[in-house]
Amino acid sequence: MNKKLDVTIIVPCRNEEDYIAGFISSLVQQDYPKEKMEVIIAEGRSVDRTKDLLEAAVASISWIKVIDNPGQIVSTGLNKAVRHARNDIILRMDVHTEYAHDYVSRCVSTLIESGCADVGGPARTKSKGYVQGAIAAAFASPFAVGDAKSHFEYEGEVDGVSYGCWYKKTLMEVGLWDERFRKNQDDELCLRLRKAGHTIYQTPRIRSWYFPRKNLSGLFRQYFQYGFWKVMVMRKHRTIVSWRHMVPASFVLFLFTATPLGMFWHLPAQALRYVLEAYLAFLIMGSIQAALNSSLAYLPVLPIVIATFHVAYGTGFLCAFFSRTFYRL
Repeated sequence: MNKKLDVTIIVPCRNEEDYIAGFISSLVQQDYPKEKMEVIIAEGRSVDRTKDLLEAAVASISWIKVIDNPGQIVSTGLNKAVRHARNDIILRMDVHTEYAHDYVSRCVSTLIESGCADVGGPARTKSKGYVQGAIAAAFASPFAVGDAKSHFEYEGEVDGVSYGCWYKKTLMEVGLWDERFRKNQDDELCLRLRKAGHTIYQTPRIRSWYFPRKNLSGLFRQYFQYGFWKVMVMRKHRTIVSWRHMVPASFVLFLFTATPLGMFWHLPAQALRYVLEAYLAFLIMGSIQAALNSSLAYLPVLPIVIATFHVAYGTGFLCAFFSRTFYRL
């Protein structure tokens, strides 16, 4: 692609003080012509130093603009940024991620050359500490996240990609992000794109590195919300997106039912024992595989990390499935 097209980069941001510097550095180092880039950061009224750091970082950069996101969630920030966008190509980035110097170039060229409605790269990870490193190792393991192609070095059609790049008219046609979704808003948008007959394309040539949660409590909250809002996606569209999302919920439901029954009846107790033994073997195999692909130093904590992925997601899924007080779509 010889002629560079104008692109608007939209960025939701809230409480990201630890990652502002790295993100702005990634933006500045992009090889895309800066006169062709418009960056709109939707700041969600952070309660840490994010807003001050942002304003200081972009004070001398004319092509970066910070706007207020009073809704404070990702979907409201993205929608407001799109509506402010001047350009026909929209590219999403997140502060919690670092990007290769050719990230913008690759996204734009892939969007144009592929003819697809949404393009992006796989969800690679980086870490700054031991526990975060173990979480990153599990994040790239099918034992923790299933067979989602977006987590692996896969090229081709996928259900969804990290972040994404679209033509503005495509986003407007499908209705932007649903602002009722606090989480899984990208997942739900991708489903609407596919239902409208569009194709989503992933290529490993688009490179970025996501920083996962720093500790197990943060990881549990994150995947609890993912599980909870996955049910919201399914209810809105009256469909089971993928059967793999049911596995963690089925496992947690079995634990919740077999454990109390096993106190009074030997059959549930026996079944619980066999399932837990099988699951422990599964965790050990998954932890060894993840450690071999990253670092053996993470092996002692990987079983706990992988189990956190499963139990958090399954618990969130069940809470949404059985609750009568959740937000109805």
